[in-house]
Amino acid sequence: MQRLPFAAQTQLAMPFAQASPTRTGDLHAPEDRGARVLELRAHRSLTPITARRFLLIVAAGTFAVAIFFTLMFGFWPILAFAVLEMLFLWWAVRASMRSGMVSETITITPDQVTIEHREASNHRLAVFPRHWARVTLHAPLAALHPSRLLVESHGRACEVGRFLTEDERRLLAVRLKQLVGNVNESPAL
Repeated sequence: MQRLPFAAQTQLAMPFAQASPTRTGDLHAPEDRGARVLELRAHRSLTPITARRFLLIVAAGTFAVAIFFTLMFGFWPILAFAVLEMLFLWWAVRASMRSGMVSETITITPDQVTIEHREASNHRLAVFPRHWARVTLHAPLAALHPSRLLVESHGRACEVGRFLTEDERRLLAVRLKQLVGNVNESPAL
């Protein structure tokens, strides 16, 4: 499958999504011909290797200080708190790495809009008829809350891009509105 950067579609450099037209020779079902695929991934600057390095460097410094004060002055509680601190830091980095594995794939065909949401333990699939689908960006209810990007049809809704920043969510809303169109309108893919 040919991959085109999402930035080529919106004229802005954004690392979170890719759009790709499927080729007719791919092994997809016949109804997938001419489909547009947007892949959204949560951005995390730590890779598993750099996360391990980070934990090892912090642990080395923490335990060096804790062992020094334990051996020199007999302050043994410092060592116990260093172990607790490292366990908490390990848990926090692990939770951050897991939340970075969230991804969404939005497939827009001439007939339908399919949203596939994948997390470590959860997999959801929502399918909407493209002709009746509506893309809406709801303003936040409070000042510091994020906006909500929804694909809606026939009383059902699916939130998209919850892990994106506000600017990325707005650009995604514009791109989805271009691809999906308004109700009773199906623009060419």
